Amino acid sequence: MVVIRLLIVLLLAGSAAVHAAVLPQDRADLLYHSYQGGGVSIDGPALMLRKKAGQSVSLSAYHYVDTVSGASIDVQATASAYTETRRETRLGVDYLSGNSIISLNYAQSDENDYNAKSVSFGIAHDTFGGMTTLSLEAGLGDDTVGRNGDDSFREQVKRSNYKVGLTQVISSRWIAALNMQVDLDQGFLNNPYRSVRYVDSADPRGFAWQAEVYPNSRNTFALSLVNKWYLPYRAALSLNLRHYQDSWDIRAFDTELEYVHPLTERWILEAKLRWYSQSQAEFYRDLFDFASQQNFMARDKELSEFSNLTLGLGASYQLSRWSFWPTARPELNLQWDHIRFNYKNFRNVTITQTATGQEPLYRLDANVLRAFFSLYF
Repeated sequence: MVVIRLLIVLLLAGSAAVHAAVLPQDRADLLYHSYQGGGVSIDGPALMLRKKAGQSVSLSAYHYVDTVSGASIDVQATASAYTETRRETRLGVDYLSGNSIISLNYAQSDENDYNAKSVSFGIAHDTFGGMTTLSLEAGLGDDTVGRNGDDSFREQVKRSNYKVGLTQVISSRWIAALNMQVDLDQGFLNNPYRSVRYVDSADPRGFAWQAEVYPNSRNTFALSLVNKWYLPYRAALSLNLRHYQDSWDIRAFDTELEYVHPLTERWILEAKLRWYSQSQAEFYRDLFDFASQQNFMARDKELSEFSNLTLGLGASYQLSRWSFWPTARPELNLQWDHIRFNYKNFRNVTITQTATGQEPLYRLDANVLRAFFSLYF
């Protein structure tokens, strides 16, 4: 049973799904995160607290701050560098009833030109002696899109999502999970600052710009398979496969291999390798033939055909217990990811010494750092 419990912890640690049968452990986390890549810097702190209230209820609170500065390749082409701050708060409650956990969560995110609110409800049920867990979740979101410098611009986005998950203990050393998610978005779905370019022989550059136009609905479907194995020498190996498709004709697949190795009683090391690849949206083009060529037009690089490769390393160290609080277990964690993006049909228009449409394809390297202190009690 110790092996099975370890596997379940490893499986659920990377999942946002509701935990079944056992309430999450009381803990507090203080996190610093940083992203550097493509001319953009994103960093800030986060604080999370989870505490049981009696034997059947667990409460959680989370506050997250992002400071974004710099200029991505899109901004460099049509605008100037910017700085903005986003703040996100989440509140949640989990209720344990027999072999089931019922969960209710609320989240709110605020920034200068975008505000989002969402609520979700989930239930997870343990059956067959704890060998099988079925989870269901539904969420609703309401976003308001603005535009800096234009107080009259206000657009709405309605979001809903539905998740189904099945976790199965295959053997004493193997746990697998199958997860499905459907997202339905309706409203203003494009970025009010982003533009598309089209051929214009009258312009000295050979092209001109106009605002993007997106469909007002997007339906997405994702299916993932998670496998985790406990190895004979106390380490763990996981293989995650995921397929994604949406109504904009994007098809994506990613696979991730992760290895966790306890080095000593205090040190745990981990490494991961992830590959992601997607096709383009049906209305995406790097360069359109003329203005208003289609009803819908996009040049967002995230809707283009691209792939990325992520290499991640991490380490956690269990600190000595405190004499004034001997039941608490403090821990330090450090995680670093290096991501290389290769875009197949998105070109770097900041390179001006080439013919229109012949600019070099864009690529970028990004580094993501997460350092956090955790206290289990």
